[in-house]
Amino acid sequence: MSKTNDILRAAHARAEQLGLPYSGALTPDEAHFLQRHLPQAILLDVRSSAECHFVGMPDDARHIEWRSYPGMEPNPNFLAQLKAQVDCEAVVLVLCRSGVRSDEVARLAASHGYSEVYNVLEGFEGDRNAAGQRGTVGGWKQRGLPWRQS
Repeated sequence: MSKTNDILRAAHARAEQLGLPYSGALTPDEAHFLQRHLPQAILLDVRSSAECHFVGMPDDARHIEWRSYPGMEPNPNFLAQLKAQVDCEAVVLVLCRSGVRSDEVARLAASHGYSEVYNVLEGFEGDRNAAGQRGTVGGWKQRGLPWRQS
């Protein structure tokens, strides 16, 4: 439990440093560790269904689309779907492509009674490299964490 506590302390410290209104920010490796070692942890992938289908998604992640491809229009049912699929007492680890949409979702969830919400920094694909491509600089997939493609 010591490593779990260390990860949560680091995530909370990042939240304080960044002035986040939710519990904390995790690296992909930290999120994966918590997903595997905290029974109440849920990895929530909020990318579009198209992204999950064509790029892949983490093993054992739940998926609720925050924005829909191709226009990236907001999902008007997101909050209702979240409440129906994820208990507000769960430890929610929110993941998107790069950490931006997951920050939006973490803010929303925290403002609607989710007490343990964490943004997964770097997301699934990470930052862009010098050529503007994703998938080579950080992120869940590049770090070799478990994922699948349908």
